[in-house]
Amino acid sequence: MKTLIKAARDLLGMTQAELCEKANVPLITLRRIEGKADHRGLVSKETVEHIQATLEAEGVQFLESGTVSAGPGIALKPGNAEGIVELQGSPKKTA
Repeated sequence: MKTLIKAARDLLGMTQAELCEKANVPLITLRRIEGKADHRGLVSKETVEHIQATLEAEGVQFLESGTVSAGPGIALKPGNAEGIVELQGSPKKTA
């Protein structure tokens, strides 16, 4: 999820501090999510889902494999997603 959260934030042109303010989470929490390949145990699933929901409210659409976007955007082509696995219904980059 770390790669997707960071990519979504970058697409919106948001800094970590701006996202944290909108999501009402500490900056260290977002840094743990974006900086650790496996942040489980450091950050709760609910917090990650809350950050994802905040990004979605700002206009980002997270796609699951096989879904189509509701507007212009980018996605990984099939076969180019090496190291991406499903986690809680959302792709996650593995180390």
